Amino acid sequence: MSQRIVSFVMSGGVGSRLWPLSREDNPKQFHDLSGDGSMLAKTLRRLTARPHGETPIFLIASERHAERVHADLAGLDLAGGGPLFEPTGRNTAAAVALATLRTLSEFGDSLVLVVPSDHEISTAAQFWQSVEQGADAASAGRLVVFGIKPTQPETGYGYIEVSGQGAGIRDVSRFVEKPDLATAQSYLDAGNFYWNTGIFLFRAGAMRDAFSAFQPDIWRATEAAFEAATSDLSGLYMPLELYGAIPSNSIDYAIMERAKDIAMVPAGFRWNDLGSWQSLLDVGPADKNGNVVVGDVVAIDCENSYIRSDGRLLSAIGMKDVAIVSTSDATFVAPVSHSQHVKKVVEQLEKSGRLETRFTPAHGRVIESGAWRRRVHHWLFQETLPLWSTLGVDERHGGFHEALGFDAGPLIKLKRMRTQARQVYAFAVAKERGWTGPADRLIAHGIDFMAGKGRTGRGGWVRTLNVDGSVADATEDAYDHSCVLLALAHAHMSGNPDALRLGEETFAFLDAHLEDSRMTGFLETSDGAGERRSNPHMHLLEAFLAWHQATGERAHLRRAARIIDLFRSHFFDPESWTLGEYFGADWKPSAGEKGSWTEPGHHFEWASLLIDFAARSGQTELNAFARKLYASAVANGLNRATGLSYGAVSRQGLPLDTVSRSWPQAEAIKAAIALDGSGGPDLKPEIEARVARLFRWHIDPAPLGLWIDRIDERGRSLASDVPASIFYHLVCALTQYLDGTGEK
Repeated sequence: MSQRIVSFVMSGGVGSRLWPLSREDNPKQFHDLSGDGSMLAKTLRRLTARPHGETPIFLIASERHAERVHADLAGLDLAGGGPLFEPTGRNTAAAVALATLRTLSEFGDSLVLVVPSDHEISTAAQFWQSVEQGADAASAGRLVVFGIKPTQPETGYGYIEVSGQGAGIRDVSRFVEKPDLATAQSYLDAGNFYWNTGIFLFRAGAMRDAFSAFQPDIWRATEAAFEAATSDLSGLYMPLELYGAIPSNSIDYAIMERAKDIAMVPAGFRWNDLGSWQSLLDVGPADKNGNVVVGDVVAIDCENSYIRSDGRLLSAIGMKDVAIVSTSDATFVAPVSHSQHVKKVVEQLEKSGRLETRFTPAHGRVIESGAWRRRVHHWLFQETLPLWSTLGVDERHGGFHEALGFDAGPLIKLKRMRTQARQVYAFAVAKERGWTGPADRLIAHGIDFMAGKGRTGRGGWVRTLNVDGSVADATEDAYDHSCVLLALAHAHMSGNPDALRLGEETFAFLDAHLEDSRMTGFLETSDGAGERRSNPHMHLLEAFLAWHQATGERAHLRRAARIIDLFRSHFFDPESWTLGEYFGADWKPSAGEKGSWTEPGHHFEWASLLIDFAARSGQTELNAFARKLYASAVANGLNRATGLSYGAVSRQGLPLDTVSRSWPQAEAIKAAIALDGSGGPDLKPEIEARVARLFRWHIDPAPLGLWIDRIDERGRSLASDVPASIFYHLVCALTQYLDGTGEK
């Protein structure tokens, strides 16, 4: 009777050796590289094809790829298995420990089979024959690996040296890392070296004992995360703070290179790890000249080449032994013999913050720049500005209404100072872009209300006013002051006679009461209490740059430079390319979830501001930071169902707030526009796609001149009103779009 084997598929890698096709948000296991579905789906189907014996199948995958995983699982009988989602990658030792713990918890000391998700094994019957061949050794307590007899000197694979002769199970002498060509040739000549498939078979208790002996820290940390896991019908989920504490190590280094009495089964199946373009040339359907051609390709007089286009037409003449891979935003060309070195290209791109390593552009992108001009222009100047310049104005009490209903009627709400200021700013920007409405009157109307009702005795600005203009909350808040300064800068540029004086008074208050005495940024409020946030500093940076634009005075640029220093030293995390939101007084990230909280919308805002500051100051190295922020926001921060930005994600890319608001979509447009001229890829199609999403989900479903501010993860409206505070995001982003796509 066959023994029960519990199978686990590891699906956590990025596959950077197959760039530009494989990327962080769409790694190679989700691609159909050789026909018949994705690599992951084919791996799962192979495991379900065990001829005899029970085989529950589990999948260890990144939580951020959950939707892709569930799509590939559809229709498969996993025999009681299911997904185990990692909140962050901790390498293969943690994955194997997790597989062992899962097996022990439900199946006892059963045999465990661990396989990668991205290998090409076209002979399922022979695969299972080889696995069954190692079952007795594994049952006896040996760790079993599977080796492939080399057919040529291969520098892209690890090797296993074995002792003894014959076709049966062999004893492993040592594991060898990827060699250079001469060493690989010597291994081939020696005859007792095999390619390491990275497939493992063991008894759960034996692997537990190996971890206890060699890596007890990894075992204890994984056990703590597993015991605290939660599960539902979609899978098992580990808590980030516990799983992230597991030491990161590969199973080869952690266990296999230390354990004794390891057995190797000479595999009887055809195997390729599809880890290079050479490997895809080896397994793909070749034409009479030895070429593998995929996509819209014309190849003339080419030989033994891998030529692939995942977008526009690709033509090649006279190519021999080369790999040419073209996507909608990148092209890779190299001799096939050198295609393993694509990781060097990826490393170089990572250093410079290029977007092309982190996210995959959407299919069917609009190519024509300015395709949305007519719709954008009509909505701005014929729909929304006429509405908000009339129904959005409180002609009775002064200032502007905080929100409108979907019938365009005003709602009775407290008037926030930041909203009043943002309305002034929006009408000033509209005037700068040629709006012929009553901008001057509206700017003066807003400033008169703000200055007449909302000043404090020390020259600052209150946080909120009642509808009639009486003070509701007199707190002097840095965020509000940043919005006031931004509005006054643009009001000054629009010719308002009071804006310059009020701006100077506000700067005096800022320096006297909101500046941190330690010269590390600004306080949240004038009393200095509470945690610190990066967001008010971002808006102060925006205001300082606006005042530099308005006056040309370098003092404002020096103020901005201090915010930039904080960004470099505290806000930006160079490992994850993310921007922190919440900090303590010492600018260390806050404890718990707040310390991991990042907002894609703020990544977009910072990106465009960094580009602006770099252009004004000459600090062009900031462009790389801007690209990294944009790339991480797009790779980790988008709802794949709608293409819209989530409200918040963790530094590891796990959704924390799945609501999509309208303002991050507007800021994504601004960021793409800024980056398009910063020396990176052509983002004009990306700009068009982002404008299209803004209209598709937020603007077109709403009554004329209004918008749907909040959308759930399935694209359904959650909005009960239309907040005026969003108006300035939309006006600014869409006027910039019109500027960038107009007649040159």
